[in-house]
Amino acid sequence: MIALHTAIAIVAIIFLIIKVKVDPIIALVLGALYLGLASGMGFVATIEAVTSGFGDIMAKIGLLIGFGVLMGALLHRMGAFKVMVEALVRVVPANKLPYALALALTTIAPSIYVDVQVVLAAPVARSSSKFIERHGLAWLAGALGTGIFCGYVFVVPGLSAISTAGLLSVPLGTYMIFGIVIGIITATLTVWIFRRMLNFGWWNPARDEETSEALEEVEAAELVAEESGRRPSLALALAPIIVPLLMIAFGAFAELAGFTNDVIAFFGDANVALFLGLLGAYVMARRFVGTEATADAFGDGLKTTGEILLVTGVGGSLGAVIKGTGLADLLGGLFSVDTGAPVILSILLAWFIAALLHLAIGSVSVAAITAAGIIAPIAGQLDVAPVILALAIASGALFALQVNSNFFWMFKALLGLTTSGALKSMTTVTTIASLVSLPLVMAAALVAPALG
Repeated sequence: MIALHTAIAIVAIIFLIIKVKVDPIIALVLGALYLGLASGMGFVATIEAVTSGFGDIMAKIGLLIGFGVLMGALLHRMGAFKVMVEALVRVVPANKLPYALALALTTIAPSIYVDVQVVLAAPVARSSSKFIERHGLAWLAGALGTGIFCGYVFVVPGLSAISTAGLLSVPLGTYMIFGIVIGIITATLTVWIFRRMLNFGWWNPARDEETSEALEEVEAAELVAEESGRRPSLALALAPIIVPLLMIAFGAFAELAGFTNDVIAFFGDANVALFLGLLGAYVMARRFVGTEATADAFGDGLKTTGEILLVTGVGGSLGAVIKGTGLADLLGGLFSVDTGAPVILSILLAWFIAALLHLAIGSVSVAAITAAGIIAPIAGQLDVAPVILALAIASGALFALQVNSNFFWMFKALLGLTTSGALKSMTTVTTIASLVSLPLVMAAALVAPALG
């Protein structure tokens, strides 16, 4: 009955979000309350699980999410990300630009929220598309979508990556080592495969491209921003992002190599590293856009942070209730055979749950958070490293971003695409990326035990 009630709770959450248009936060809490009460946990134990689950995940990743979103808001306001993308356009040959754009978004931009990334990168992708001989807009649109979401789910400090790692208690340094490799390979192969599809007639400009009022408004806003103030140099724009990543990476490698100490552990801690990045972005923003604009950007970032923290926290609540029901022991028995098969089955299970949730809910982050909340209680029962489960969830959460996603419509408008064009680009590349990354996660499972 526990498994049945868990299935009912998950289906109910999806139904409330999709059909009834209930906010994910409310739907997740209702699902958690139903599951706790229906499974016999009782009123007191259910509410304790909801609150403790929320608090536990906030203790792990609350500051990371807050620092990352605020840093992105400040970089956005001073035009730092646009400086990065424009520099890319200047130095990369036209036929390599989609690869460079995808890799830059995958590796450098995950600290910036995905909505901000597409707003800033879309005009540059459109303006540079004319330098690519055939289907330039389509290829760059696909590369842009690929890069944004490969970074979002695989690369620290992407919010989905941080949330999934936190829910499964995976050290961020460990996740970063595996995730950045998988993210880079996935992005590169996806852009290459998508180009082959375009060459074989996948794209029809007459049906798949259109003018966009939203695009014109964004381009006008960018022009006003350029005329109204200074922007940081490329080195300064990159510093708040690159320095924290280097600090986290150094701390992780130092721990693996066995020469860590308290000082290295302190500065290699993701909370400290991202705070220093935020501090650097704050000082830069005060210099380039002034005190008032900096305060406005900080306020915008705080609004975004609150929403993300709530949905992440209630994802942790659902996971705590699932754990409290005893479902972990029940499902753990399905993987008790001591062979290599359970590893593959566990990876496929995590991937499938995340993919199904994404198809139903339309949010990469909510799908990943919910899947991690479902898998976390049984993670200790599975013969597979938690980092591999987290990566499998990330891979599944990528699957087929489409019309039930707010990002889909923003992407469509800013790139100047029809609905058909957005489906042929964004939905296609996220599907490819999900399928490409799955065998890479399976390959990583062979390496994870050796790294501890």
